[in-house]
Amino acid sequence: MLIGVVGKPNVGKSTFFKAATLAEVEIANYPFATIKPNSAVGYVKIDCVDKFFNTQCNPRTGYCSNHHRFIPVQMMDVAGLVPGAHKGLGMGNQFLDDLRQADVLVHVIDVSGSTNEKGEPIAPLSYDPAEDIKFLEVELDMWYFQILKKGWEKFARTIQQTKGEISQALAKQLSGLKVEEEQVKDVLKKLELSEDIISWQEDELMLIAKELRKVSKPMIIAANKIDVNGVEKNLDRLRKEFPDYIIIPCSAESELALKEASRHNLIEYVPGENNFKILSELNDKQEKALKFIKDNILDKFGSTGVQKVINSSVFDLLKYIAVYPGGVNKLADSEGNILPDCFLLPDGSTALDFAYKLHTDFGKNFIRAIDVKTKQTIGKEHKLKHLDVIEIISNK
Repeated sequence: MLIGVVGKPNVGKSTFFKAATLAEVEIANYPFATIKPNSAVGYVKIDCVDKFFNTQCNPRTGYCSNHHRFIPVQMMDVAGLVPGAHKGLGMGNQFLDDLRQADVLVHVIDVSGSTNEKGEPIAPLSYDPAEDIKFLEVELDMWYFQILKKGWEKFARTIQQTKGEISQALAKQLSGLKVEEEQVKDVLKKLELSEDIISWQEDELMLIAKELRKVSKPMIIAANKIDVNGVEKNLDRLRKEFPDYIIIPCSAESELALKEASRHNLIEYVPGENNFKILSELNDKQEKALKFIKDNILDKFGSTGVQKVINSSVFDLLKYIAVYPGGVNKLADSEGNILPDCFLLPDGSTALDFAYKLHTDFGKNFIRAIDVKTKQTIGKEHKLKHLDVIEIISNK
């Protein structure tokens, strides 16, 4: 799974990425501080099942804090996109190409309206952040459209002459964007286009491009810079204007400050929570900064929003679930680590899917599975639930 972090320059995109991953990236107050994409590990947060078993887990990857399990996910921060990116403006073609393998996009916007369309600093609340949502939709749609349009006449004739399956052929043509055949089938059914593919004009191709972009690159809005006075009106207006998007208020700077303070043992902080505990004596500047975050971010919005954005991307948009491997009689692995692994799977995954996820041999030699929480035997077609603990029985 790959989460792509996108947006125009200077909106706090790289700050969001660093706050999510603690990766060393350049953060600067000017457009195009990021040129090459940055890749690092972020984490989704779940309530760990170790609490159900009255024990403490020992994760092999990620970590567990106060019975909150943090599961690693790959994240990528691409350079800022500007209007006209699909035409190559601001090295836009290269930056769009970096997004090909992303499963979901986090669009970081400056909800305070303190950066113009080019990413240049301006007075707070003087720019409409709704324009950023609209412009990125256009750039992504045009990106898909251009790929779809390239060589379309030859492609359409070939399909017609060979009587090929349209959805299969389109999925193959757009496979570089991680478009799946089922997604193409659903889009074509929704649009009710003529079966005569030769008759499709640019308007039809644009409709297909838009719909495929929505399903293959679902997007969540991280409304950043919520610490600026007066942003609540912008936030409310955006939610009314774009009801189809999940829009989460966010302060990437605050999250980064809390994580850095935690890393230096100044505070105890669990990402995504609405509080922290001071562990050591602070200087006046540190005390003032943490008080500002507590009063203006955590108390007002419930969290900094960064963790919520990541979680919503994975669980609300992609509809993934978290499943643990474990044994009815033993939750530990051969080295004594309790519940060492936790996997993210698409909703609707079966016990057999999970077996294959663990190891190909487990899937090929699957006999049955056991729900460790209920101790009930389940078959290979049994659909798993979020936070299930499953033991796979195979003859391997």
